[in-house]
Amino acid sequence: MTEHFPSKIGLSQQFDCSYLPDRKEQLLVILDSECYTAARFEALLSLGFRRSGDQIYRPHCPLCSACQSIRVLAKDYVPSKSQQRKYKKIQNSFSVKVSFEEKENYFPLYEKYITLRHSDGTMFPPNRLQYESFLFCRWMPISFIELWHEGQLVAVAVTDTMPNALSAIYTFFDPDFEHLSLGTIMIMAQINLAAAENKEFVYLGYQIDECKKMRYKKQFSPAQQLKEDTWTNI
Repeated sequence: MTEHFPSKIGLSQQFDCSYLPDRKEQLLVILDSECYTAARFEALLSLGFRRSGDQIYRPHCPLCSACQSIRVLAKDYVPSKSQQRKYKKIQNSFSVKVSFEEKENYFPLYEKYITLRHSDGTMFPPNRLQYESFLFCRWMPISFIELWHEGQLVAVAVTDTMPNALSAIYTFFDPDFEHLSLGTIMIMAQINLAAAENKEFVYLGYQIDECKKMRYKKQFSPAQQLKEDTWTNI
């Protein structure tokens, strides 16, 4: 990898966009094996790349630039009043734990989440091969941030761990607890963990303003968004 950009990259074919149905998507894919370490990946995150399974990629769509990377400044994070209210609802009867290995009760929770919440999406029907190939990674340290209620696992945030940052990969939760805004709660848990470990950023993936499901990422501040290869405050 050069100081600024990988030396070996590939370009995927175009395929239907998962977020904007009227668009086509194309990806840059990292082919340089030296990039596949936590430290090198952290540098690539700052250039707008992400991880899916073992693969590092970045959108490279000829006619669209809707996907913009977003990261929260973890040590400066201040929850909004709405976020404070949501957290207050769970703080006395729920507990957060961190695991560094997958547990056997993760997949049943993932399966329930996909089946009841995303039956119209590309990950339905869920299966173990898809679950493992999407979430896990052979070269990246992964933290599993868990939310428990009265001995029951109700949410898991799969989170990449790097020297100066965490990267939110995917959160799944029990739809029976949907009314508690667990998606928001788990992002707050990731930010709190990053701050506790003295890490600077939590990368939340791509902000897509035109996609209603993706707009929530701007609710956490202070944050920065990558536009035209420059991180700007939002």
